[in-house]
Amino acid sequence: MPGAIKGVEVVALPVLPGDDDVPVLLGPGAAELNEQLDVDLVGVAELHGLTGATAEIASMPVPAGTSSNPDLRLVLLIGVGEARPIDLRRAGAALARATRDRAAVATSLPAVAGVDLPDGRELVEAFVAGTMLGGFVFHWRSAGPEHHPVRRVVIAGPAVAADRGVLERAVALGGAGWRSRMLATVPSNLKNPAWLAGQAEEIAGAAGLEIRVWDEEELTRDGFGGLVAVGRASATPPRLIRLDYTPRGVSIRAAKKLPVVVLVGKGITFDSGGLSIKPGPAMVSMKRDMTGGAVVLATMAALADVDCPVRVIGLVAAAENAISGSALRPGDVIRHWGGRTTEVGNTDAEGRLVLADALAYAVAELDPALVVDVATLTGAVKVALGQQVGGLFATDDAIADRLVAAGQRAGEPLWRLPLFAGYEDRLASKVADASNDPGGAGAITAALFLRHFVGDVPWAHLDIASVADVEKDWHEWTVGPSGFGSRLLLTWLGSEDPVEGIGS
Repeated sequence: MPGAIKGVEVVALPVLPGDDDVPVLLGPGAAELNEQLDVDLVGVAELHGLTGATAEIASMPVPAGTSSNPDLRLVLLIGVGEARPIDLRRAGAALARATRDRAAVATSLPAVAGVDLPDGRELVEAFVAGTMLGGFVFHWRSAGPEHHPVRRVVIAGPAVAADRGVLERAVALGGAGWRSRMLATVPSNLKNPAWLAGQAEEIAGAAGLEIRVWDEEELTRDGFGGLVAVGRASATPPRLIRLDYTPRGVSIRAAKKLPVVVLVGKGITFDSGGLSIKPGPAMVSMKRDMTGGAVVLATMAALADVDCPVRVIGLVAAAENAISGSALRPGDVIRHWGGRTTEVGNTDAEGRLVLADALAYAVAELDPALVVDVATLTGAVKVALGQQVGGLFATDDAIADRLVAAGQRAGEPLWRLPLFAGYEDRLASKVADASNDPGGAGAITAALFLRHFVGDVPWAHLDIASVADVEKDWHEWTVGPSGFGSRLLLTWLGSEDPVEGIGS
């Protein structure tokens, strides 16, 4: 029970809605702590007006500790609502905010209602992700951060004790969300394409991945015209990053028979808009325009931790969209990898230009069973969906269903939008195969533009511009770049057969 764990200064207990006779119920560990403190904790909850609603919180100081734990100084009562994964995720975030700068907390929140594994795995994953991400901080202050996340969280209860592997997977999922959020938050005077490639090299070394990085000369030589064109105005040249994952214990011969999933991430490390320059306020958050690339890197880093059973190749098309005498101009025509051409109508529609190269290369050279790209691509998707759900386009119903389900479980929801062929004529150009600035129905036409580069390969496109920025703290989401997407991709790729039924 959490109250008996020595050395922790905070104990957090779940509170559930009761009935007319008993307004609230307390979860595992409450009875024992009642005896040790000689306090009616249900009465404390009622005194604070708790109803058991998700993420409600009340605190009770314990100045002298208890006989079993003299270090105890605070008891937290946290509402878990219906004790669904979303409730546990939000309760975990509330716990993180209430315990920042603390050394240790013990809690029975994920063991609410006596959940047993494996049925309780989702609750553990949700709680851990909420606790980790609710405590996210990033700083570059000379004196150090204003606050630290709680340093140690001890989960008490049979749900975790029964299977340590579940806890390790949960930490990997939360850690991927943290990594993608951190990469997206790094300022662009440090973060450039070469720096991002350096991060990929560190990930490859730690996770046992193969890596290849194309520099600007190799990109030019190999025909990656979109990446070269977008990145040529910057003092920091573009890069294409490739990471390869093979499941542990699989021989080279057996690996060749496994299906290949390709993940492609937009890695625009800063987006000024180019010569079609953005308004000043719209430029402020553009350090996070590489969120798609961050998501791919974070996902690749954790594939082994979730026992992904298929081969995965991650591609990050990294460039800075800058302004100089060599900048890409409206009216220019560029030739992508594989030969397809694009007339540039708007240099601020650069994301699709770099993604096109990576998609064309993936389909022609990597023999994928399916391709998924992730990008902060259009403002239009934010207009359509607001700021709490990402946009999904797909050529295959099975992959769409898998991704939507994974997003629901991971707390990164998606909404499927149509690849409406009736807008295809808007891509027309008088001098090239397509224009990058078709206008109108912007999220759909951007997806239609990309579709030409994947041919008949099953493909899904995640336009996460709608959820890229968090304007105020909201449960597990903290102000700033969101890093949205890695948890849902890992939830999907960590399933028993991620590609089953896709393309059939």
